[in-house]
Amino acid sequence: MADNLLRHENQENMQPRKPGGVQHVPPKGRTVLGVLQGNQRARVQPKVTKSIGLQPSQVLSVHNHLGINDENYGNVPAGKVQNKQPSFAIHVDEPDCANRKKPVTRKADLGESLCPLNSVVMSLGTRQPLAPLQLSMETSFDSPMDMSIVDEEKSTGPKAFPDYTTEIHTYLREMEVKCKPKSGYMLKQPDITNNMRAILVDWLVEVGEEYKLQNETLYLAVNYIDRFLSSMSVLRGKLQLVGTAAMLLASKFEEIYPPEVAEFVYITDDTYTKKQVLKMEHLVLKVLSFDLAAPTILQYLNHYFQSHPVSQKTESLCMYLGELSLIDSDPFLRYLPSVIAASAFVIANYTINYETWPESLVELTSYTLESLKPCILDLYKSYVSAANHQQQAVREKYKHSKYHGVSVMDPPETLSIFL
Repeated sequence: MADNLLRHENQENMQPRKPGGVQHVPPKGRTVLGVLQGNQRARVQPKVTKSIGLQPSQVLSVHNHLGINDENYGNVPAGKVQNKQPSFAIHVDEPDCANRKKPVTRKADLGESLCPLNSVVMSLGTRQPLAPLQLSMETSFDSPMDMSIVDEEKSTGPKAFPDYTTEIHTYLREMEVKCKPKSGYMLKQPDITNNMRAILVDWLVEVGEEYKLQNETLYLAVNYIDRFLSSMSVLRGKLQLVGTAAMLLASKFEEIYPPEVAEFVYITDDTYTKKQVLKMEHLVLKVLSFDLAAPTILQYLNHYFQSHPVSQKTESLCMYLGELSLIDSDPFLRYLPSVIAASAFVIANYTINYETWPESLVELTSYTLESLKPCILDLYKSYVSAANHQQQAVREKYKHSKYHGVSVMDPPETLSIFL
């Protein structure tokens, strides 16, 4: 059934119509991906239209074990005429006797059958007026929709179910192994490089900011991209198409009102058509076996914050370090999301509070400071060199006041905890 629904172009989640017939209009500027050149320093300027340089005619190469050619997938075979059917149709199963002619009920018979019912209704008498409702001064008339997203996340987070915190963490640890991409998949890619992937992720960060998407959506999209590229060989002309489809899927999974497919076409500067995006979305779903609920760094950070509360500034620095790890596949694809989240917590806690890895988190995760050392050193290296990195979208994002400007903080000169 899912395969059938994904074939239709108007399956995207539409935002509700606003009062007065005003529809949601995409942003005025396009956050456009630049040319994917391996050695070229490419930067994306928000709200500025740039030449893409990506040829939609290039063919996506897939492995033979799937038996699918993306360019020909979904075409109608020669000699057959495609039937015009409604986009969605509900088929109701009827019993075998449904074809029999129904007995005709005369109006006179219908009136006679309603007589006993009318007598019962009339015997009920008149309705008594409602008694006045006594309200206390503490009664609140606020709409439940007034609850902020932050409050909603806190009310449904691990802290809301303290008896199951350990079980939830154990389940996530099992799933992150199943959803982990292959760390060396780029060596088998004939036409793309780590630098091209970094440019793509940098662009997705700006897309998320442009459309005010959740941070979790970005993490999921990057996970889908890496898992897809672990199994598929892709030419550089279709790499942006893979990233666009992954962001569309992550938005549908995580957002309340995800952007429409037409808006994802728009931000690619019409490099791809709506049909191409939907076909790629279908292919990504098949490669991922429709398994979209992958544990992310942000989920683990929320668990750590609940088990060992820290200041909001420390939380923002943890999130900044977590997103920095998304840019470079080497070396961070070698580590599990729980390890990267723990390393980010250690560096942020040391930078702001001069503390490291608390005992409460050692008990929860079974990670010791010594076992986290390789990932901590790699993440610290990225933290120190972030200002000189070619891709600056994450750093620009966390300069904002809502993240306490943590990206402009000076990192510690050394990590004395390992000296």
